[in-house]
Amino acid sequence: MNTKEKISEDILLEEKVIKQNEIVLFNDDVNTFDYVIEMLINVCEHTTEQAEQCAIIVHYKGKCTVKTGELKDLKPRCSKLLEAGLSAEIV
Repeated sequence: MNTKEKISEDILLEEKVIKQNEIVLFNDDVNTFDYVIEMLINVCEHTTEQAEQCAIIVHYKGKCTVKTGELKDLKPRCSKLLEAGLSAEIV
């Protein structure tokens, strides 16, 4: 294996190791669909369609990943969802 192939292999391996964290939103019996949709649009920067789909998944499946990314980006978003009265966690 030449040096160029080794460097390419090392870069590919490094990219696979990066872990993406997720905000998982959980179902509750308190918040309305419209409120959850509004919060997902405002906090997670979802489109209306994305937010509606996530709200439906949360309702029927009990939970849904609503945002993935680096922990430093997700922490304030998750905090805002919690402050808004939603049930969410970073995994």
